[in-house]
Amino acid sequence: MSTPTLDKSDQVEDATPYITATFRIRRFNPEVAAEATWEDFTIEIDPKERVLDALHKIKWELDGTLTFRRSCAHGICGSDAMRINGRNRLACKTLIKDINPEKPITVEAIKGLTLLKDLVVDMEPFFQAYRDVMPFLVANGNEPTRERLQSAEDRERFDDTTKCILCAACTSSCPVFWNDGQYFGPAAIVNAHRFIFDSRDDAGEQRLEILNDRDGVWRCRTTFNCTDACPRGIEVTKAIQEVKRALITRRY
Repeated sequence: MSTPTLDKSDQVEDATPYITATFRIRRFNPEVAAEATWEDFTIEIDPKERVLDALHKIKWELDGTLTFRRSCAHGICGSDAMRINGRNRLACKTLIKDINPEKPITVEAIKGLTLLKDLVVDMEPFFQAYRDVMPFLVANGNEPTRERLQSAEDRERFDDTTKCILCAACTSSCPVFWNDGQYFGPAAIVNAHRFIFDSRDDAGEQRLEILNDRDGVWRCRTTFNCTDACPRGIEVTKAIQEVKRALITRRY
């Protein structure tokens, strides 16, 4: 008995998964020019790859001078936040197929922080605001002989704001921060929230007074840009409103 065969004319060739995509990147090198310029790079890439993969391909194969930050490449370190097609995103979490690769994909540094080179900004003001809100547990009294217990309900109270990875996507999407870099910004307030509402902490009042400053929580204009930009899905605007309410009522 002969083995059945499929005529080649009946076979459908697998289409290549690759597409041609153009990345329009805003370049800046202070050693070369005082102003940033846009530069196009056209590459062949699988649309299921991430924008970070495309940036790697451009850097490794087309232009080794392209400068950007990245580390874990899995949405945990937060170092590769940038503006992609006009929105703050993590390059390692943004699939090319999801951002209309039929048109040039624009990539530029996040706004509101001093641009150092290409996609790299000076993060020190951002981290200084984070440090200023005392982002650590403050527990008065004698050192405990066992762990500090907390109920599931008390833990749930601040669960959402524990997810922050300090990528600055929320802060650098805030128009108040763009106009005045002295504003603490959403990320700092989120990290203050995480400890203000922690039942084990004793420095909530102190943090509230820090955020009651003219550059603090009252500068928020509730535009929801921060909530929309957060790659971890934190309800940033809600957290800011809860801090405002705690300042008014002194209940937290």
